[in-house]
Amino acid sequence: MNRFKTFLLMLVLTVLFVLVGSAIGGRNGAITAFVFAALMNFVTYWFSDKIVLRMYGARQVTQSEAPELYQVVADLTSKASMPMPKVYVMENDTPNAFATGRNPEHAAVAVTTGILRMLSKEELMGVIGHELSHIRHRDILISTIAATIAGAISMLATMARWGAIFGGGRSDEEGGGGGGNIIFTLIFSTIAAFAAMLIQMAISRSREYMADEGGAHLSHPSYLAKALGKLDMAAHKIPMQANPSTAHMFIVNPLTGKGVLSWFSTHPPIEERIAKLEEMGRTGKF
Repeated sequence: MNRFKTFLLMLVLTVLFVLVGSAIGGRNGAITAFVFAALMNFVTYWFSDKIVLRMYGARQVTQSEAPELYQVVADLTSKASMPMPKVYVMENDTPNAFATGRNPEHAAVAVTTGILRMLSKEELMGVIGHELSHIRHRDILISTIAATIAGAISMLATMARWGAIFGGGRSDEEGGGGGGNIIFTLIFSTIAAFAAMLIQMAISRSREYMADEGGAHLSHPSYLAKALGKLDMAAHKIPMQANPSTAHMFIVNPLTGKGVLSWFSTHPPIEERIAKLEEMGRTGKF
């Protein structure tokens, strides 16, 4: 299923690039956009994890550099019968974490320095268990590709809007239609930006519940429930300078939208996630 979703996302990227390219530059723009989309598809499949890790300045660490973190990851991967992922640390005061990579054999877990300072070993186990569950469920490739694609679509939408405003549409000789083409480009680029957000939302919510359950199995429901409560509180007190296109990758949403913005959150409500974990703890079904 995830392979199909990955193919679908890449198809969406290609179609949107070609349509925006055509709206901006006619046939030549469409051809250029198609070539660029093909290149983007290649890059997102093979290098999207490296792009995201570099985006946040993540540094790979060894057991001697981060002994407790490394040991927690090693113990839980052994318990889950999984390959050992690479371990990364991000210099950031906001406590948060994410997993990335193509598959369990080429995976990485990244945590912030803030999370290492704030959480107890048990709570850290809950967080790492959650991220390892993403890896085991093979969520990581599609979520990382979605981050790259969403960023690319948003960039294209911005280019299309500015191109339309400053006369970047097709000329009358090419059959562009002048002002009509500008209106089309503005409308389409807005839809494209909204599509980028929908891509993230479609991937994120259900898989977070599944990863929470998996993390509870690998550690304990109370460990992850306590960690989520702390991380959510800290996210509001110490906002993270995160790229919106990667927000869905983190264990808690680094963007603290309120009002209408909260409708488009890439994560389920933290209260619901904690309630489900506490219920698991009470019933012992984990």
